[in-house]
Formats: sequence, C-alpha cells, structure tokens
Amino acid sequence: QVTVPMQGTIVKVLVEVGDTVEAGDPICVLEAMKMENSIAAEKAGTVTEVRISVGDSVGGGDVVAVVE
Repeated sequence: QVTVPMQGTIVKVLVEVGDTVEAGDPICVLEAMKMENSIAAEKAGTVTEVRISVGDSVGGGDVVAVVE
C-alpha cells in the first residue's frame, strides 16, 4: 500500500490500475503547506487500486494506491 505522510490535497495522479511501477516511482503529487510532494511507490509491482482523484483531500497515513 502507498500512503501519504501528511495532510494535503492531491494535485496529480500519475498511475492507473494495471500500470507496472518500480520502487521509487512517483504515484501522485500531494500539495501540503504550499509545497508539492511526490509520493513514491515503496516496492516494485503492479498497481491494483488507485484510491484518489485530483482535488481529493487526504490525511497522514491515508492509502492512495495499492501495489502488488
């Protein structure tokens, strides 16, 4: 599971279900405190779920995607 470290707003979603990612690949971009933070996959695999859309508000620890 890919989680966000802090509260913020999703400004870009960079993957879709079925995409193959490597560890460190960006999943989405989170705007927090007027800064954009790239949220990366922690492991390589295939994206099986994307739980966010552009404009969504998220809290620290929220799951934004699942990589298996």
